[in-house]
Amino acid sequence: MNENEIISRGVPSHIAIILDGNGRWAKKRLMPRTFGHRKGAFNIRDIAHYASQIGVKYMTVYCFSTENWKRPSDEVNYLMTKPVRYIERYKSSIINSTTKIKMVGRRDRLPRPLLETIEDLEKETANHTGLVLTLCVDYGSLDEVKNAVLEMHHDLNNGRLKESDVDEKTIYNYLYTRDLPPVDLLIRTSGEIRLSNYLLLQLAYAELYFTDVYWPDFNEEELLKAIENYQNRNRRFGGLKENK
Repeated sequence: MNENEIISRGVPSHIAIILDGNGRWAKKRLMPRTFGHRKGAFNIRDIAHYASQIGVKYMTVYCFSTENWKRPSDEVNYLMTKPVRYIERYKSSIINSTTKIKMVGRRDRLPRPLLETIEDLEKETANHTGLVLTLCVDYGSLDEVKNAVLEMHHDLNNGRLKESDVDEKTIYNYLYTRDLPPVDLLIRTSGEIRLSNYLLLQLAYAELYFTDVYWPDFNEEELLKAIENYQNRNRRFGGLKENK
């Protein structure tokens, strides 16, 4: 695999990732699941840095779903508290980089320290012009759609929106991801082959790539494999196109 050759053919503008396999990665090493989440958190930083280097413009990662609250309380507590320490540890390097941090998902159920830490990063990096790294926290696509429908209903009732104005673009503008382009490539690690309520509308014409590699082991080479696979797809967006 030739890195320069793959990059020269063009990389996806927007890559979404389902970060799966942290717990199983840790279990294989006879360590607690939280150890895997720690390694997985650091890997977000590493993969985002490399993605930015090779020209990816947007990377959106599934950190915590609306269904993850059902996990054991000690694991949920870890996921709601430890990221604050990780972010504080690397805060200065993030602020001094070109990466722009965004968060999508529900904000009403997150612990105040975690929410304030993420929102502070959003504010500090708002004018950055590099990779847009979006963290999906307490996110679920069905919850997102429900919220969009309620907002549209409210605006219709208040005259801020007309029924004749509602089209695909209008719907997209009511989603949490309204400032992001549609996803080009979805990557899911750990061997699971499902979408798990993630960006269901945004993935409408995305290419899907599934790998058996656990997220903590997903490195630069694995990302290039996914991109190379993407480059060999014939993206037709519902129409017809000559084969490459």
